[in-house]
Amino acid sequence: MSAYDERPWLSLYAEGRPHEIELEHDSILAAFGQTVASYPDKPAIVYFDTAITFRELDSLSDALAAALVTHGFEPGDRLGIYLQNVPQFPIAMLATWKAGGIIVSISPMLKHKELAAQLTDSGARGLITFESLWDEVARDVVGETDVRIAITTSELEFLDETPPLLADSRRNRDRDTLDLAELIDAHRDAGRPPVMRLTPDDVAFLTYTSGTTGPSKGAMNSHGNVVFNSQTYRDWIGLTDDDVVFGTAPFFHITGLIGHLTIAMLVGMPVVMGYRFDPDVALELIERHGATFTVGAITAFIAMLNASSADERDLSKLTKIASGGAPIAPATVEAWEQKFGAYIHNIYGLTETTSPSHCVPFGKRAPVDPDSGALSVGVPVFNTLVRVVGDDGNDVAPGEIGEFVTSGPQVVSGYWNKPEETEHAIPGGELHTGDVGLMDAHGWFYLVDRKKDQINVSGYKVWPRDVEDALYGHSAVREVAVVGVPDDYRGETVKAFVSIKPGESVTADELIAYCRERIAAYKYPRQIEFVDELPKTASGKVLRRELRDRET
Repeated sequence: MSAYDERPWLSLYAEGRPHEIELEHDSILAAFGQTVASYPDKPAIVYFDTAITFRELDSLSDALAAALVTHGFEPGDRLGIYLQNVPQFPIAMLATWKAGGIIVSISPMLKHKELAAQLTDSGARGLITFESLWDEVARDVVGETDVRIAITTSELEFLDETPPLLADSRRNRDRDTLDLAELIDAHRDAGRPPVMRLTPDDVAFLTYTSGTTGPSKGAMNSHGNVVFNSQTYRDWIGLTDDDVVFGTAPFFHITGLIGHLTIAMLVGMPVVMGYRFDPDVALELIERHGATFTVGAITAFIAMLNASSADERDLSKLTKIASGGAPIAPATVEAWEQKFGAYIHNIYGLTETTSPSHCVPFGKRAPVDPDSGALSVGVPVFNTLVRVVGDDGNDVAPGEIGEFVTSGPQVVSGYWNKPEETEHAIPGGELHTGDVGLMDAHGWFYLVDRKKDQINVSGYKVWPRDVEDALYGHSAVREVAVVGVPDDYRGETVKAFVSIKPGESVTADELIAYCRERIAAYKYPRQIEFVDELPKTASGKVLRRELRDRET
């Protein structure tokens, strides 16, 4: 019997916590209906200082759903949502489901070619975007796609006063598009359109993978996937209707979709949103609205730690924190706890696992692997089995490094219109993650790195995480990314791209010497390049691929 069949991590669940949970709803839309009935006048959304109740959110999305149907949107059609963290996002999300459709969540950072690729691949019939994005990008793209319903809006909607972050925003109405506010006003009395019942197997979202290692693919997150991991967040973290969520992660990303929006609709708690992530604005909104929970990439927490207003803010209510999407250095967790008082719980998952597959049990602290220095990403969440396999596809022993292979109710059935990629990545329903790590004898999992990021130095394997974690221990280092670069003698050598904290100074030789004292001789970086910012995906993942490309 495999070590993974024994599931040693079960002993790490909090006392009295179930090992498995059952799906409570067929869809989040069904759960949202119960939440509206229970908390009709409670804020569902807080946008800067403007509140929208659950009853109002239900009514707004009913009207938009009716408008979509009036303009030819049919069950099964896809609607692209090309927005930042604004109230229009959850309104459009609910409206799409009420009209029987599928949401295509699109990063507002995408430009012409990238937007065209996702709209074309998904076959989206509709698109909701900002007036500014329509003018700058989307107008030139939609004519080459199947989009027939173009709706624009503004980040200034739903605001009583314009916050400083949006001081430069201007209305720019284009008469070639439909206006979201006008559509809602025109269909307020229409009621919700009749649709067939959504089932757990129906696709809720097409979420495109971040493309850190290759072309982006549309993962088909089903309503069952979404409900299951919304329940996982609720039960694992212990969220109740007394909690308040701050939207650290972008809503178009799987973390923001599940860890902010759908969990709030399930539990009945408000989501505080501030257009896009700005560390000083985030700290202000967390304090002002008493946010108790958030989840986001560690890069966002690093930015808040180093924000100019960090020393002025009281974040004492923010006691439930999870971070995933990018590796976490133990030094960063310690620095956050020292400054703000709360422990950041590591969480791990992928677009294809509809957010979490692993998490550190709340109330416990993640151990650090003594060999790699990596902070544990936790244990598999409810109903989830994770194997660690070698290159031959067989399970490796605890403590040995291999690829994470995940199965559970949160794993997607496949990629949109890509059966070959689906069969390669998810054969038999098991997701081959491409992430490399280990499980120790007690059931803790440790993420070492992406398989494709491994550096080969004179035959020695170097994982970027080992070097990055060492550099994060230096007091002057704000962010770091390590890649392998061509070397005539060694084949590859280690290069670190480093950004420095404001007011700090350090030389490349000092950082190299710092690493030489802490990691093996073949691992320490031979090259250091200082940069103002590291290239990242919109969700906060560092794009090592882009850094490597600069060197070739």
